[in-house]
Amino acid sequence: RGGVATALRPLGLWWRGTADPALSLGRSVAVVGTRAPTPYGRAVTADLASGVCAEGFTVVSGGAFGIDAAAHRAVLGAGGCTIAVLAGGVDRLYPRGNDGMLRAVAESGAVVSAQAPGTGVTRYRFLDRNRLIAALSRATVVVEAAARSGALSTAAWASAMDRPVGAVPGPVTSVASVGCHLLVRDRGAVLVGRAADVIELAGDMGETAAPPTGHSSSWDGLDDVTRRVLEALPVTGGTAPAEIAASAGTAPTVTRAVLGRLLSAGAAVRGPEGWRRSGHGGVQLTIPVA
Repeated sequence: RGGVATALRPLGLWWRGTADPALSLGRSVAVVGTRAPTPYGRAVTADLASGVCAEGFTVVSGGAFGIDAAAHRAVLGAGGCTIAVLAGGVDRLYPRGNDGMLRAVAESGAVVSAQAPGTGVTRYRFLDRNRLIAALSRATVVVEAAARSGALSTAAWASAMDRPVGAVPGPVTSVASVGCHLLVRDRGAVLVGRAADVIELAGDMGETAAPPTGHSSSWDGLDDVTRRVLEALPVTGGTAPAEIAASAGTAPTVTRAVLGRLLSAGAAVRGPEGWRRSGHGGVQLTIPVA
């Protein structure tokens, strides 16, 4: 099967960012999924991505809306390293709605592409991107995916390269989890429920995560809308409320109200470039209710 990866190896990679390729890819895991996640999917993604980055793993994803963005933002919020693999050139950040997030990824990790700078996105280049995500990762985890999904393509490439594949189960009534259930039932994926499961997939032989400490997270107790708005805030620079609303999938009026509460709690900052997270660290947030 090594011939599969060799035969499809790109001529080269374009790398934009501060992360060292050898160090960041030595311990890496892909976290991918649907562009239209449920609140459950977003929450699980944030927990898995922040959990594995705390154990020194780089989180690789595709920079898209939904699960990809939730994974990248969780790592940015935790101060870890994340890599976004793009379908176009590294100077053509796509989707545009994630421009601020992808710039933050490049500042602390990297954006990577097999396409030359200046190259736009096309459908077949997304398929190439999926293959590259699998190739750059020691394991691939699918959080939520429909029966026909690009995330399943990434999982198929990982299997073809003899890389482990994990899938997060969901409600049997959820369309967003059908693809994950098929991976477990028909394609030999490992059922994943917590960061320790991912570390067993992607880590060294015999490696497991430390048992849960029971310490509370600074995001514990946040309602879904507040969590989504907080995830959509960049950690550097700033962005407009309209862009935050588009990324979080919340109405502009709701977004502005949540931003006001986050500002009051010290979790958000409004600067010359727009809104961003305050770098709150591990302090427990007390968000005023509406």
